[in-house]
Amino acid sequence: MARGNRTRGAGTRAGIYVGEDRPRGTISLPCRTRRLNMRILLLTPSLPYPPHQGGAIRNFGIIRGLREAGHEISLLSFHTNGIDNVASPLVDLCTRLEVVPPPSRSRKDRLRDMLLTRQPDIARRLLSAAFRQRLIAMLDAETYDLVQFEGLEMTPYLDVVRQHQPAAKICYDAHNAEYALQRSIFEVDRKTPGRLAPALYSWAQAQRIYHYERSVCNRVDCVIAVSEEDAEALRPLRENRPVAVVPNGIFAERYLNNTPRLDLGENVLVFTGKMDYRPNVDAILWFVDAVLPLIRASVPDVRLYVVGQKPHQSLEALRDDPGIEVTGWVADVQPFLQAATVYIAPLRMGSGTRLKILEAMASGCAVVATPIAASGLKTGVKASIIMAEGAEAFAREVVALLNDAERRQALGKAAQADARRFYDWSALIPYLLETYKDIGLG
Repeated sequence: MARGNRTRGAGTRAGIYVGEDRPRGTISLPCRTRRLNMRILLLTPSLPYPPHQGGAIRNFGIIRGLREAGHEISLLSFHTNGIDNVASPLVDLCTRLEVVPPPSRSRKDRLRDMLLTRQPDIARRLLSAAFRQRLIAMLDAETYDLVQFEGLEMTPYLDVVRQHQPAAKICYDAHNAEYALQRSIFEVDRKTPGRLAPALYSWAQAQRIYHYERSVCNRVDCVIAVSEEDAEALRPLRENRPVAVVPNGIFAERYLNNTPRLDLGENVLVFTGKMDYRPNVDAILWFVDAVLPLIRASVPDVRLYVVGQKPHQSLEALRDDPGIEVTGWVADVQPFLQAATVYIAPLRMGSGTRLKILEAMASGCAVVATPIAASGLKTGVKASIIMAEGAEAFAREVVALLNDAERRQALGKAAQADARRFYDWSALIPYLLETYKDIGLG
């Protein structure tokens, strides 16, 4: 494959990047390097290790899967902490690993952008001069076959790539059909008393995102969706040109029952996720308000564990309930999944494939989910989880499972088998490689 005559620039030594030309505030790590098949640069909104939440789980899976397939991966990410916290498997998986501190952005900044620009909030969130400079330095130092943008918030840097490496293929990995996600948020807000202002904001953002996302989809060589539903939402934006589907995945062996068991007692409900993410916050507030009282009427000693980093301030009041535990950040969700009597996914808004459900399935949990939470899963896979819409139906299914250990075990076993068969990265990376072939790579 033609690579041109570009050589490693200043600031290198024997293939190791020492980074004398690095802008202040950025971090660079040398990684193991040898010439492989394709040279791929991934741009991610956060360092994808440890893989504790949806985007990081997907990004780490892609990096590890592509590296194991023989490709050379460079990674540029936003990362808050110092260089000691970068020491991870990424160092061995990547040829070059660079991180830049994320920009600070206040509510005042967001309001200003809302009034003075036509761009959606997501397109302004990670604007950073330091990131731009580091990206330019990487593009000038190395020739890449492919640059992959992980999420819509990274796409403001599209023009930088086109300018500095016009021959590189560009792939947009759409973690959500963002305009559709924002519309679903609007629909929930407008039907919820006291949510008029957020509903109006969501409506305005949905319009802006639609136009921005359409522009992005038509400026890249390929678009990847994480579910067929998202692909259907994105194809009209791409003027019905192809949108590939590469579902979210997991490394199933990580979820085998080999971690220290956490004893939480009986009748334990578990929900996991990044708890400042709007769909997760809405899910738990709705569940606690509308569903949990119905469950307690039949199972008074039921306990709810809300497991995930950065709990939103609206969840603080839940800590006053002795039957609810809001954990905040935990090093590993696996012990909580293993301890769950029933895993719940009461989402009312969102898009994509819910990695939280895949993790629960791979852990052998009996899962009760709303239809929107289960959207994106293969039709056959949905048979191994229980779907329920509305508070009464959701409560009824949870109570039934709490009272039926044999059924819980059967569902958990089927869910675990489906997760390993359909959603292990070993089964998904071939779809990603086929997508690259469709644009002339590989």
